[in-house]
Amino acid sequence: MAHHTRTLIASGGAVLAALVLSGCGSADTDDAPVEHKSFAFSGKTLTIETSNTTLELVPADVKKVEVTRQVDGWVVLGSGPDPRWEMHDGTLTLKVKCDALISNCASKQQVKVPRGVAVTVRGDNGKVTASGFDTALDLRSDNGKVTVRDASGPLKLDSDNGGIVAEGISGASVKADSDNGAVRLGFSAVPALVDTSSDNGKVVIELPGGSTSYAVSARADNGNTSVEVPRSDNSSHVVKARSNNGEVTVRTAN
Repeated sequence: MAHHTRTLIASGGAVLAALVLSGCGSADTDDAPVEHKSFAFSGKTLTIETSNTTLELVPADVKKVEVTRQVDGWVVLGSGPDPRWEMHDGTLTLKVKCDALISNCASKQQVKVPRGVAVTVRGDNGKVTASGFDTALDLRSDNGKVTVRDASGPLKLDSDNGGIVAEGISGASVKADSDNGAVRLGFSAVPALVDTSSDNGKVVIELPGGSTSYAVSARADNGNTSVEVPRSDNSSHVVKARSNNGEVTVRTAN
């Protein structure tokens, strides 16, 4: 009987391995059905909580928060993908759950945010992109890249496992921290405060050309540092750049 049981377990494992290797592949949201939903919102700051989601944020001339999503995935010995989207007390939840022995579930969601509304994102697994905002953005991904383009409000960007990229930034303050990934910031206007760090990755800060001087603090525990902008310890424009493992560069934008 023991031998028979071991045979069943072994054959079951072989079938499972065959399913995984032959079959299932990666979740492909590009070909998934497109769904739309709108949520009433009247606050000044929208909080978004996500999991297993690639999130794109755009400001728009809308009165409600409008979401477009595509969901795909597969499971072995379990259930899912089980997508959820709901608004409660100013928090928009966009999550996809797979409860299975082996699974690959993902979603791609675009959120149109009414103009003038600040956004806070707490992402569990997936990259976050935001473009064109003039309000404050506080964006965090536990496992995914954070990208911001053409933003003029204050930024707070955080990734536990993924790079941070900000381009065309004209806001007065940026704080960017990555535990495992490079940080690259490009400014189109002179900032008042830039505070960046990476535990494992290089830091590159590109500032507008001109005669403005900066109070720069650049440190790399394991890597080179390069500062190629006018410096003054008394400047009201403060730039802090640190990396525990990677080079640090502060330079003029090309």
